[in-house]
Amino acid sequence: MMKTSNYEPRYYRDWSKDRDLVSFNVVVKETDLYIRASRDLKKRALEIVQKQRDLLENYVAHHPGFLTALEPFTVGNDAPAIAKAMEEAGEKVGVGPMAAVAGAFAEFVGKELLKLSPEVIVENGGDIFMKTLKTRLVGVSAGDSPYSGKIALKIDPADMPLGVCTSSGTVGHSISFGKADAAIVLAPSASLADAAATAVGNIVKTEADIPQAIDFARSVGGLVGVAVIMRDKMGVWGKVNLVRRD
Repeated sequence: MMKTSNYEPRYYRDWSKDRDLVSFNVVVKETDLYIRASRDLKKRALEIVQKQRDLLENYVAHHPGFLTALEPFTVGNDAPAIAKAMEEAGEKVGVGPMAAVAGAFAEFVGKELLKLSPEVIVENGGDIFMKTLKTRLVGVSAGDSPYSGKIALKIDPADMPLGVCTSSGTVGHSISFGKADAAIVLAPSASLADAAATAVGNIVKTEADIPQAIDFARSVGGLVGVAVIMRDKMGVWGKVNLVRRD
């Protein structure tokens, strides 16, 4: 059901140096979440993931086109909230709903956990939903680009809750028709950020396509920032505060 069923080492999870939050993993089939909160909420997070997976898998069983669509897919009244969120995100940027699945799970789990913790960070395969009370750094993973592991996004509390999602045409097994090492999108909706990252990344076949990808992102309502990296070239727009990593 997810973007990929192949295991990929989550090296970027080791880049987090914050020690004020409790960290734990939740894994259900292909869903592999790394979560940080004010206390251990693993049991509750597991319940949420299982519920949302059951809802989505049941919907896909009756509407298999939802799973394979590479273009916007219209859902019916029987669609669960997570499927509707994915549909709306895909529709806004012209991609299939599954392009938003990782961000959607991060967001749906994160929002539920916020009822039990004032701070929550949920990372799902490099796609993040976060709401914290202090400034946080999100490391940038961009394959073999010289920027990979050397820079981070500085996220202020005033800009959260926030989705920070990444698509890559050179890293991982997710479907991308582009060659960007990283297309990073910031939006209040992690579902939209995820779908938009895919759409932005699809545009970048060469370094010369970066400006076009940035222009596309600027045209999408609901996005607050984007960064596109291909080898040693980068394009940035919006509320993207990049800092060097120590």
